[in-house]
Formats: sequence, structure tokens, C-alpha cells
Amino acid sequence: MGTHVIEAGFPVNSDAEFEAVRDIASATSSTTCGLARVVDKDIEAALDSGVEMVHTFVSTSDVQIEDSMHATREEVVQQAVESVERIKEAGATCMFSPMDATRTDEEYLIEVIEAVSDAGTDWINIPDTCGVATPTRFRAMIEKVCAHTDARIDVHTHDDFGLATANALAGIEAGAAQAQVSVNSIGERAGNAAYEEYVMAVESLYQCDTGIDTTRITELSNVVEEKSGMDTPGNKPVVGSNAFSHESGIHAAGVIENSDTFEPGVMTPEMVGAERRLVMGKHTGTHSVRERLVESGFDPTDEQVRAVTRRVKDYGAEKRRVTVDDLERFAEEADIERRHEEEEEVRA
Repeated sequence: MGTHVIEAGFPVNSDAEFEAVRDIASATSSTTCGLARVVDKDIEAALDSGVEMVHTFVSTSDVQIEDSMHATREEVVQQAVESVERIKEAGATCMFSPMDATRTDEEYLIEVIEAVSDAGTDWINIPDTCGVATPTRFRAMIEKVCAHTDARIDVHTHDDFGLATANALAGIEAGAAQAQVSVNSIGERAGNAAYEEYVMAVESLYQCDTGIDTTRITELSNVVEEKSGMDTPGNKPVVGSNAFSHESGIHAAGVIENSDTFEPGVMTPEMVGAERRLVMGKHTGTHSVRERLVESGFDPTDEQVRAVTRRVKDYGAEKRRVTVDDLERFAEEADIERRHEEEEEVRA
């Protein structure tokens, strides 16, 4: 699809994960990346797996330094610099993350960033590890980071408050060159910024070419849903089953005339490989019912459409989904005739 970087895994984690990262690195033309703590064995495993980029990270918030790493601020800076230097000496692209950046003392964060920049890191990733940033605050943070390094900036956001994609976009507005996203938002806790939301926002709202083949986004989402065993909610933006569905009579009537009336316009179902659907329930109006009856081969009068619409609304009000079979049953009970199409003689 044109995805720029695939962060394939944590090679030191296990033999199976090392092999998975190695296999991905050898099977794609996209840049592959391996995760590594600021520990020699992690970095060596990542380099040995054949990835082109090593993403090394270390906690920088005091709560994580003291209660997770049991280290000091000085030790963190030293480990970060040594790790960046090791990766660069090996000839790989280096990305460095100050983990929990959004809960890190700002002066110390800048100290770490300047140190790894001097050590030669190619990228600095700013992670909102615990999902506590807001778009305004995150944008200001990225602007400040950009002012203290020549490295390219990447952002990594979590969805604990439902702000992951918004924060990622705020980071790009502030000067970041890249965002880490995951298909269907899958990630720790409430998940990460969603691949599909971020890509389509950049493409449609910012009118920028990402280089991604967006027509395969729905297909990709379905594959990840199946392989992960994690169901995608129907109201998930872009890829949910309801993302381009219309039940309300006002909405359905509008999109029948012109889809731009009640859809974004700048993002169509065709752009993401999906289909528009008119669904039936208690809010369905006559325009939608007529459209579906005609699609099913019926030729209803206005009175018959109103009668079937009443049946649809009553059925939907009982919290039951109105299917095409239900609609056809209602049509037959209302004595609606099917259209008679003239048979054309097929000649050899």
C-alpha cells in the first residue's frame, strides 16, 4: 500500500519475534524498524535481524526513571547517547524515543534531546506514552522540540482519552515529519492513533499526498481484524461497517440526490475501498424505502411506499434490524407488483 516504515517488532523479546522481524525485513520494500531498549543486547538483536532502522527508547519521566528503571537522570542520558552512537556506528538509521515524554520535566526533556542530537540520531520520536496530551499542548511541545534539534521528528500517540489521532495531527502541524499509527487503533490499553483515520485526515482534510494506496484501507482493516481476533466497532471512523451507512430519512434522501449532502465529500467510500449503504430502521424515510424496493425489483406506488415505510419504522422501533428479506416480505404483503422487463431475443 506504500506504507513508509513498518515497525516489525522487538527482536530481543524471543526467538519467535526475532524470526518474525527478520522475515518481515527480508520480505518488504518498505523500511523496516526494530525496537530496542538502551541496552547492548537489544540493539545487537535488532541489528542482527536485518532491519534498516533501529528504534531505541528509554524512560525520561521521573516516575518511570525512579520506579520502573531504578536509575538516575544522568544514567539515562549516558545510556541514550551510547545507544545512539552504537546504532550509527553499525550503519543503521537511528530513531530515539524519550519514553513518557509528555510527563517528563521539560528542561530535562530538552537536555536529553540535545544530547542524542549531538550523538547523531536521525529521528527523534516524541511519545505520548500514557495518552495524557491534548492537541494544543502536544503541538506546543513538538514546536519546542523542533527548535532544539536538527533530527527529523516523529510522533507516537495513545488513545486513552480518544485524542490519539488528533494529537498525531497536531504534531504534524507543529513540524513533525512522521507519525506512528496502527491499523484499527490496535495498541496498548485503549490503543494508538489509527492508521486509517490519520492517513485519510492527511489526504482529505489537509489535501496532502501521503503516497498510501487508500483504496485498500478497508481491505487492510478487514485482514487485521481477522488475524488479530479483535472486532472492529461498527461506528469506527473510516473502516467501520456504519462509516458510510445512512438510516435517517433526511440523510438518506440527501445522499440519494447527492452524496456530498451528508458525507464529508472530501472522503468517499470509493477512496477507501468501501461501499455506501442505505440501512433500514426506525429512522428510515420514504426515499430510502423506495430506493431499496426498486433495487429489489418492485414497482411501488406512492401509497405503497408509505405503507411499507410504516412497517419498516415499526419493525425498527422494536430494535430489530430490517433486512432485504424483511423488506421484500413487507412489499409482498402490501401487494406491490414486481417490474416486468421485456425479454430481449438473443441472436447468434
